[in-house]
Amino acid sequence: MRADDAVIVINAGSSSIKFSMYAGQDLQLRARGKIENLYAGQTRFTAQDGAGQPSAEHVWPGEPLAHDAAMRYLVEYAQGHLQGHRVVAIGHRIVHGGTDFSGPVKLDAETVARLEKLVPLAPLHQPHNLAPVRSIAALAPQVLQVGCFDTAFHTRQPALAQAFALPREITERGVRRYGFHGLSYEYIASVLPALDLALAAPAAPAETQGVAVPLLLGGVPSSAGRFASQLAGGRVVAAHLGNGASMCAMRGGRSVASTMGFTAIDGLPMGTRCGSVDPGVVLYLMDELQMGQGDIQRLLYQQSGLLGVSGISSDMRTLEQSGDPRARLAIDLMVYRIGRELGSLAAALGGLDGVVFSGGIGENSAALRSAVCRDAAWLGVRLDEEANMAGAARAPSPGGAFRISAAGSAVPVWVVPANEELMIARHAQSLLGGMA
Repeated sequence: MRADDAVIVINAGSSSIKFSMYAGQDLQLRARGKIENLYAGQTRFTAQDGAGQPSAEHVWPGEPLAHDAAMRYLVEYAQGHLQGHRVVAIGHRIVHGGTDFSGPVKLDAETVARLEKLVPLAPLHQPHNLAPVRSIAALAPQVLQVGCFDTAFHTRQPALAQAFALPREITERGVRRYGFHGLSYEYIASVLPALDLALAAPAAPAETQGVAVPLLLGGVPSSAGRFASQLAGGRVVAAHLGNGASMCAMRGGRSVASTMGFTAIDGLPMGTRCGSVDPGVVLYLMDELQMGQGDIQRLLYQQSGLLGVSGISSDMRTLEQSGDPRARLAIDLMVYRIGRELGSLAAALGGLDGVVFSGGIGENSAALRSAVCRDAAWLGVRLDEEANMAGAARAPSPGGAFRISAAGSAVPVWVVPANEELMIARHAQSLLGGMA
């Protein structure tokens, strides 16, 4: 990329489009914003400059706006806002890459057609991720479009971590664990070296693996244990906690296991998604309650999670402010499940050298972080309550990251603000370089 080149990043959902604009070889953030209330009327466009100051706003008071019209407005805004720069690529967050896509890819007509076949695996995400791709292909066909996948980071997991105990003929048809939020975890892995070199350390070399050295989670007081911990380094569990929530075990910056599996409904309870449930529940809903496929999908994806348990809201902030016992139950259930998954992922890693919180809830709910860390004391986690409450205001690291574990904690705990957009911009830049 040249100094006058620019990259736009699109993260499209069912009712909103988030965007970021980067310029130059160092991908300096020039603008970010969102278009909200698509298809619902009173569609609203807001943008901030690179420093986070409001720079533009527009409201459509009439007919509901669709993806096509929204993208047309965004392209026009970019042309005005990025004067002096040439948009050379547009990167898209795409939830599911299936087994075919393990890295960023040029989004031509053939590739989009292949991605459309994955809609059944991500019915609430994939169609909306692809809608802007088609719009931009018509509006600006000369601009390179790049697809970046939430599943790609997990494609190098061990085969055991990807497998279900199902017949081979089912597995060969793509029924396996994929994992999601990969762009968020990939960004976290990229910043770990700047936070703590031990967290980014590679796995133990082959000649040291399998050596019988006493080692407990979080380290042990013996010199042999400390030496083994240093060799094993880089065993990190990251938790991306937002309206969608998952956790990922990473060793040396690579995904080893994750809580989400075949679809983005698996794992932790989320804002409106149920997380892991006994598959027998679905059979019961069908056979005994006579629920159809559409009703079950709405129940599991849109009516469960924090919203379903509390009966109040899917927003953690609302629940934390509520005195309703059902709100407390929803929060406690999420904390409990995070704790269970943390132990499971630490076991998959053979130990634990660090914990990272990210995502809207992970970054902003000091109370949830405190509860999770309290329950993780057995792993060697000790929280600095003052640092946890102070948040990013307490001497943040580059990118807004901050440490919340106590000085004597055997396991360091960090909060790393999610930045999937920058990860997508980097991928687009890399793909451009490879095509030069």
